[in-house]
Amino acid sequence: MALPIRPAYHALSLWSEFRAFLIKQNALALALGVVLGSALNDVVKSLVDGIIMPIVAGVSPDPATFETWRWSLGPVELRPGLVISAAINFFIIGFVAWRLTKLFIKPEAPGPQAATRPCPFCYTTVDARASRCQNCTSELAPTSTA
Repeated sequence: MALPIRPAYHALSLWSEFRAFLIKQNALALALGVVLGSALNDVVKSLVDGIIMPIVAGVSPDPATFETWRWSLGPVELRPGLVISAAINFFIIGFVAWRLTKLFIKPEAPGPQAATRPCPFCYTTVDARASRCQNCTSELAPTSTA
């Protein structure tokens, strides 16, 4: 059984449709975010391991002492030191990642606020252009537009 031969414009149509999907669904932005997140992970880990953890180790007790804590409950052995070490590491890495994102991502400036006025009947805030209150449905006197 022979397969039908598709014209060349069909392949072009598939490519343009796929490209439109990537742009519309933000798949490309997501892929870039994953790649940059992976690279940032390496930067943060090296910053924590090379600069911050030696400082923390200098002011804290010897990590070997609390990482080797063990509690034996019969045949079960619990190691809370590993949990404490992982929690400290998590908070330090989280703090460094938070500060790096605050450094690079600036909040947008707030836009202009809409003019409002209080309703004289129920004292809720309504748009200055409103002719009725949205809460108590009282008729409002028109405001002068200067």
